[in-house]
Amino acid sequence: MRWFLTEADNGLAKDVYTASIPFAIRATDGDQGQAIEESGSILEDAVDSKTVDKPGTHAGALPVVESEDGDKRPTDNEAGTPGIEPKGAESDAMPPATSQQAPGDVTAEDKSGTQAEPAVKGALEGVTVRVYLTGTGTVEKVPIETYVMGVLAGEMPIDFELEALKAQAIAARTYIVRRLASGDNELASRGADVSDTVEHQVYVSKKELGRRWEGDAEAENLAKLAQAVRETEGLVVTYEGEPIQAAFFSTSNGYTENSEEYWTMSLPYLRSVDSPWDKSISPRYEQEETFELSRFYKLMGMKGKKAKGKPSIKLVDKTEGNRIKSISVNGTPFTGREVRERLGLASSQFSWKIGKEGITFTTYGFGHGVGMSQWGANGMAKEGRTAVDILLHYYSGTKVEQASNLP
Repeated sequence: MRWFLTEADNGLAKDVYTASIPFAIRATDGDQGQAIEESGSILEDAVDSKTVDKPGTHAGALPVVESEDGDKRPTDNEAGTPGIEPKGAESDAMPPATSQQAPGDVTAEDKSGTQAEPAVKGALEGVTVRVYLTGTGTVEKVPIETYVMGVLAGEMPIDFELEALKAQAIAARTYIVRRLASGDNELASRGADVSDTVEHQVYVSKKELGRRWEGDAEAENLAKLAQAVRETEGLVVTYEGEPIQAAFFSTSNGYTENSEEYWTMSLPYLRSVDSPWDKSISPRYEQEETFELSRFYKLMGMKGKKAKGKPSIKLVDKTEGNRIKSISVNGTPFTGREVRERLGLASSQFSWKIGKEGITFTTYGFGHGVGMSQWGANGMAKEGRTAVDILLHYYSGTKVEQASNLP
């Protein structure tokens, strides 16, 4: 298997992985004395297992939100977004299907109404992921599909529609396949490929998973997670033959954002698309927060004459996704992202009202807005759309295919 991942800054192809067996890129178990917890697949025993624990809630993608409603914390470190901005390479141009298209593959060009799911194959059988568990300081080594199930439990509410969960599972798998192929070794000193935090993807360990639900809900919910993973086994989202940077977030403002409007890189499959479903179903669609003037100026890093009296806030420009691109505060320019992160707002689409005692911001949507909206995905699923429909809508010009089809 040979993958060429495009470097975002210069568009040059970089041969980052060549092997006869997929992902033969394991560091020695127990690096730096870290404990390795060998775990088998929980896809087969999820329903019957009574030894699996369950976690309470997870942090999700943004720093202040519990995971039960799928919403993320108001920073750019969101679910599915590693670090400040996506690492590695990531148009509305839709590549046509060719005679080389494998059975079961679906491209954006094929999208018309509800589609059949691609055929499921064990493309990644034998591939394992080493997860650094920050709570215990140990490393859990699991099959890749078990890892996907743990991420699914950590990143999306279990009461979401099955097709939304399947879309999330494919996005999660795409992220880890891309990361393993890239040879990123930032956690090599800990003997791990990824951590269980938002720095990579929130992962619920096998031990913790059984603690999440009580009584009959445990077996039912574990079975639902297992079904979402099993029915998408081996599937990834690709663009021109490469696994994509599968960014996702909680709730849109009605549109997603072009990647370069929030991060520095322009990725052809992370384009602004409509997402009208969120407004009517997401509890995080619209929120208000009021700041005293002194606190507002402090958070904005403004001092002296620039931080006196009622502020003069002017909209300068908006993004294609209808978010704030730039504003000025008393003549000082800020990007929408800067305002969001400085104030801890839920979204970079916001309006404001200045009163005697402070400023009230009303935000629309929740998260950075790039890639797949989780609540939008659930809305699409409620309308009968499939996981493939969802992914092809949010990731422009992409294809859903088995990892074994990658060049």
